Amino acid sequence: MSQHFDDLETRSPQAREAALMTHLPAQVAHAKGHAPAFADLLRDVDAASVNSRAALAALPVIRKYELLERQKAARAAGGNVFGGFSTLGFGQGMTRVFASPGTIYEPEGTRSDYWRMARTMFAAGFRPGELIHNCFSYHFTPAGSMMETGAHALGCTVFPGGIGQTEQQVTAMAELQPAGYIGTPSFLKIILEKAAEMGVPLPSVRKALVSGEAFPPSLRDWMTARGVDAYQCYATADVGLIAYETAAREGLVIDEGVIVEIVRPGTGDPVPEGEVGELVITSLNPDYPLIRFGTGDLSAILPGSCPTGRTGLRIKGWMGRADQTTKIRGMFVHPGQVAEIVKRFPEVLKARLVVSGEMANDQMALHVETASLSDDALKARVSEAVRDVTKLRGEVHFVAAGSLLNDGKVIEDARSYK
Repeated sequence: MSQHFDDLETRSPQAREAALMTHLPAQVAHAKGHAPAFADLLRDVDAASVNSRAALAALPVIRKYELLERQKAARAAGGNVFGGFSTLGFGQGMTRVFASPGTIYEPEGTRSDYWRMARTMFAAGFRPGELIHNCFSYHFTPAGSMMETGAHALGCTVFPGGIGQTEQQVTAMAELQPAGYIGTPSFLKIILEKAAEMGVPLPSVRKALVSGEAFPPSLRDWMTARGVDAYQCYATADVGLIAYETAAREGLVIDEGVIVEIVRPGTGDPVPEGEVGELVITSLNPDYPLIRFGTGDLSAILPGSCPTGRTGLRIKGWMGRADQTTKIRGMFVHPGQVAEIVKRFPEVLKARLVVSGEMANDQMALHVETASLSDDALKARVSEAVRDVTKLRGEVHFVAAGSLLNDGKVIEDARSYK
C-alpha cells in the first residue's frame, strides 16, 4: 500500500514550484475578475506578471481584520455578505455558509474534498473503508464539515459525534468500533479518561487526527501510552488545510493547494529561510481565492525535506501570534510601526521593541541589530524616528547582528502585572 496520498507529494521541488507559479497568475486573474474585493485591491496589478515569489511578495497582505472590516461594511450596505472575496453566490455552487468569531462568514463550495483534508487524514493513517469518529463542531464553524468532506473523499464513513456529551461519545465508540478519532486533542484526552473511569475499553481507537489547539509532545506521549497514535494538522476556516504532520514527526509538510510565505510581522516582506515570521497564504481555491492572506500565526520554514519521501516545504508548526500590538502609555504601538522605523535606515538589520516596567510606569526600548555599534549619530536618528513614528519616547540599544531572538517577536511585552 502506498505511503503517500498521491504523486503530488513526491514530485521534485522544482516541478512543484513550477506548477505553483504557473497556477499563480491565473488565480490572480480569476480573483480580479470574479471577486470584487480583489478587483479593488489588485486593480493596478497585471495578473500575468505575478508569476514568481518575488512578484507575489509585491502584492498587499490581506489580514483577517481587513477581511472582517470589508465583510461588515458590505453587509451594512446591503451588499455581499462575504465582502466581495467569494466568487460564489448562494445556490447550487455553494453547499453551506459558516461563521467564525468576528463574525466572518466563509463559503463552502461543491467540489469533493473542498477543504483538502483527505491528505492529512491519509498521513495520519486513515484508509478507505474505515469509520471515523468526528468530534469537531458541526455548527457555525466549518471544522466538522472540513473533516467530514475530507473523510468522504478518502472513502471513509463518518460518525458525527460533535462536541460534548462525553459518556455518549464513549458508548458510541465502544459500540461502533471506529478506526480512530478526529477532533481537538483536549477532547480526546477527556474521552479516554472518561472511558477509563467508566471501565469501558476502546480497543479500536488506535489513531487520531487532532487540530484546533496546541498539541505538545507531552500530550502526544500521553496518548501513545494509551495506544493512540495521534497526528496534528494546521488548517483555518479561511483557506482549509495549510500543513500536516507525518510519521517522521519533523514539523508539518505544506499542503499542495496553497502557496506559503513567511513574512516579518506587520509587513509583507518575506524573511530569510529559518527565521520566524507570520504565515501568509495564497489559496489556489477558485471559489474563495484569498491572495496573500495573513493568518496572524507565527512559524518558520524548516530546511530539507520530510524523511517520509514527501518533498514539499515544511514549517515548524504554530509558534504563537503575529499580532503583537501593545498599548504603551495610553498609545497603541503595532509591529508595522517598528517595520517602518527599520526601513528608514539601511544600517539597521532587525529591531525588537521591548516594553518593561510596571503598570503605569512603562519603559520602552528599541533593540537594534546593526554593524554600526558605535555610531552615536545613527542612534540619535533612530531615536528621533521612534518618537516620530510611535509618538512616544524610548531608549535605543544597538546590538550585534544575530543577537536578537529568532522567535518572530517584533514587540515584546516584558512588563510586570503584579
